[in-house]
Amino acid sequence: MATNAYKTRVEGMDCASCALKIETAMQRLPGVADVRVSYSAATLALRFDQDRISPSTIDDELRSLGYRPQAIAPSPSSIRTERKRLPWWQDAKLQTVMIAAAVFALAFALSQLFPAYARWLYSAAAAVCLIPIARRALIGARSGSPFSIETLMTVAAIGAVMIGEAEEAAVVIVLFNVGEWLETFAAGRARAGIEALTDVVPRTARRLRDGSDQVEEIPAADLMIGDVVVVRPGDRIPSDGKVLDGHSDVNEAPITGESVPVAKAVGDHVYAGSINANGELRIETTNAAADNTIARIIHLVEQAQESKAPTERMIDRLSRWYTPAAMLVALLVIIVPPLGFGEDWATWIYRGLATLLIACPCALVISTPAAIASGLAVGARKGLLIKGGAVLETLGKVKTVAFDKTGTLTLGQPQVTDVVAVIGQEDAVLARAAAVEGNTSHPIGQAIVRAAKARAFQLPVVFGGSQAVPGKAISARLKDGFAFVGSPRFAAERTTIPPELATTISGLEREGKTVVVLISGNTCEGAIAVRDEPRPDAAGALRQLTSKGIAVVMLTGDNARTAQAIAGQLGMEARAELLPDAKLAEISRLKEVSPVAMVGDGINDAPALAAASVGIAMGGGTDVALETADAALLNDRALGVAELIALSQATLGNIWQNISIALGLKAVFLATSLLGVTTLWMAILADTGATVLVTANALRLLRWRASEA
Repeated sequence: MATNAYKTRVEGMDCASCALKIETAMQRLPGVADVRVSYSAATLALRFDQDRISPSTIDDELRSLGYRPQAIAPSPSSIRTERKRLPWWQDAKLQTVMIAAAVFALAFALSQLFPAYARWLYSAAAAVCLIPIARRALIGARSGSPFSIETLMTVAAIGAVMIGEAEEAAVVIVLFNVGEWLETFAAGRARAGIEALTDVVPRTARRLRDGSDQVEEIPAADLMIGDVVVVRPGDRIPSDGKVLDGHSDVNEAPITGESVPVAKAVGDHVYAGSINANGELRIETTNAAADNTIARIIHLVEQAQESKAPTERMIDRLSRWYTPAAMLVALLVIIVPPLGFGEDWATWIYRGLATLLIACPCALVISTPAAIASGLAVGARKGLLIKGGAVLETLGKVKTVAFDKTGTLTLGQPQVTDVVAVIGQEDAVLARAAAVEGNTSHPIGQAIVRAAKARAFQLPVVFGGSQAVPGKAISARLKDGFAFVGSPRFAAERTTIPPELATTISGLEREGKTVVVLISGNTCEGAIAVRDEPRPDAAGALRQLTSKGIAVVMLTGDNARTAQAIAGQLGMEARAELLPDAKLAEISRLKEVSPVAMVGDGINDAPALAAASVGIAMGGGTDVALETADAALLNDRALGVAELIALSQATLGNIWQNISIALGLKAVFLATSLLGVTTLWMAILADTGATVLVTANALRLLRWRASEA
């Protein structure tokens, strides 16, 4: 069967019960498979057999359920246009609230004029207001959701009218509509966390006309790969790209969460939505609007919201039998006291109807997805990209974190750590070595050149360029003759290394450093040690993890000496000289004991990232690592691992708080209902109140700070 993909935004889906209703209805349609409904993103995705059903039929089914399908926009800028808020007077649910309130007010006014007809007036008001609710209940029942909140409301309202409580039935329906509108409002606030990401991409771009310096202003969504844009100081960058001209500091906080501006010069990559600080830049566009960093983040987060977390799946299963069971309990409350103990029927029918309203599972069903949506949103805003609710939950249960070394715990490129002078000053040794290495592509030579430039040294003049001695050294002619930078073995072959220097070199090598020797003619002038040093935040990240009782271990393909030196500096265990299959075996062994996270950045880490309970990729790593991993640190900071786990633990705590609120309030009001204290209008307020409280509690996560890690 050839299937096509279908995805739409569903306007009006404001609670997880709505999502369950839509999911059930879609699964009953012929030719439909792989249904994924996200309440938090307000989206429906599925696959359909075009020979058995069409997208228009799916749209019609959504409309029959009371929802409005709306096409997904292709780029962030059009998403912003599409999802703009309607004026308040055009809000369908608010209109329903106002109509219901007006009908009730009219019934109240007429009942004051004609008190003898009060019951009939309120009954008529209740009937008018109940029609759309009863219609949705009927459609839901036909679509496979017979125990929806609309069903409970319809049964309760009709029952109240039948026992002479028409006035209260009308009040309950008005309050129910108010609650529905409040849920829509709260859901909109929750979704705003992700939608706010679209606002960081500017609407327009200043593009250079072909072959000229003339600037034209065009919609940012129309930028093509290869276009050159001019970004002035203070402007947001309209697309992912590469700097062609200019230099400036760029604030990348909207993408990476890192508040410190990053210096950008010719050849550097920049992200859409970043803020240019102090210099004009000319940037070549490298990604279309629909494929820039912001668009990919939004797409990945919405995909993540479509995948249900384990707790959410558990709650969904619970709710499928919870509501029928609640209706059975309400029925028993109605019939047992009168039949078994001779109690008054009207009293216990009333209490049973109150029990029915209290039992609505909306707050319980929303407890997990609301928290997950907030957790994913705040993570994305802080450069912590998490690919699903299941990942977010699992992170909080991790007991061991395994780190790759190079590019993960370390900076990924060698740095000069020590300069030893035998003749002259250390600065002169570094400057002369940098002059010899001036045009090299070797990482060690580049590290020496970077160190000299960082200290603003005036380098000696090189005559005739540098020459390589393959596998041993590089040489160049300086003003006072030929100089060589090579390995200690090469130096020993060419001249005698002073005993003190030889001892120093041995000590540096035991620390996992690579040492080169500077020779002028046949004389040792000194030595320079380089090593791929730990990231500045690596030690702090490991301390935060161990303080939470999480074990840390280094898994690296590097040699044992270097691995042990770095691990010793960071205070962790190291397992070295591991090929990709050996890393995979180590992860599998750790995973047998407890959930394990793997953090890496390279292609060789991909198998271990995929096998771990949670794979975490560094943002500066390879595309293969980013695609394979379950989470990514867009800010490329080791501290992000501790922040991910802290965010997960905060989200898990929020979920259980929500479940406690939902069940706790129901337990209290159930008891008061059976005692005759709770009225029908109090029962519906209890349900609506629980839903609003749960949503508000979930929204607290949007204020989560990385400092809480």
